[in-house]
Amino acid sequence: MITDLEYLKSVDTPTLSNAIELLAVRKRSEGFTPLGVRCLFPEFGRMAGYAVTAQVETVTQTGPGGPAGHIELYRLLESAPKPAIIVLQEIGGHGDFAAHCGEVMATFFTRLGAIGLVSDCAVRDIPEVRALGFHYFARGVCSSHAYFRIVRVGVPVTVCGMPVQPGDLLHGDENGLLSIPDVPLESLREAVDKVRTSEKRIMDYAKSPEFTIEGFAAMVGQKYS
Repeated sequence: MITDLEYLKSVDTPTLSNAIELLAVRKRSEGFTPLGVRCLFPEFGRMAGYAVTAQVETVTQTGPGGPAGHIELYRLLESAPKPAIIVLQEIGGHGDFAAHCGEVMATFFTRLGAIGLVSDCAVRDIPEVRALGFHYFARGVCSSHAYFRIVRVGVPVTVCGMPVQPGDLLHGDENGLLSIPDVPLESLREAVDKVRTSEKRIMDYAKSPEFTIEGFAAMVGQKYS
C-alpha cells in the first residue's frame, strides 16, 4: 500500500491519471469520477487519503432511521487508516433531493480523523464546512437531508460509476477525483516522472520559435497526410 501521501499531494490528478495509464494496471476508462462529481473547495488544494465507505438512503424510507448507523460509521472511521476520506453512495430513490453531509457530520468526521467526503449526491452547510477545512467532493448542494439514514458501512460502493473498496487510496483536486491502484510507490514515481518529462519536452517545443506541425509529427513518431 502506498503510504507517502505527501508525495501524492505534490502531483495533480491529471498527471497521476496519465502515470497510471503508463503502468497499464487497469483500463483507461476506469478509476475516476465523471464531471458530475465536483471539487467544492478547490482552494484547499489536493486531497489524499483512505476510503471509509457507507451506503445511505435519503428521500425514500425502506427501513427505520435512527442514530445506530451513524454510530457504526463513526466507530469504523475511528479504527480506519488515516487520513480517511468518507465515501457515501445513495441506494434510495431521488438522490437529487437530499444532502449527504453537513456541518454536524463533518465535525464528527474531522474529529475522528477524516479529511474529506465524497458523495454521489449533494452536501450542505458550505460556509461552516469550509471553515472546518474539510474537503467536499459531490454533485452539488442541497438544503435538506430528508430522511437520511446510514444503511450499511464498510462495504464496496460505487460513486457515479467509480467503484470504491474500503481502504482504497483516493486522490482529488480541482480537476476531479480518482482512485490509486495498489502499485509500488517507486513505479508510480517513475511513471509520473516520465509523464512530466514527456509533457515538458512537447510543451517546450510548442512554445519555441522552431515549432511546426511537421516537427511535432516527427517528434511523436507520426506522419500526417
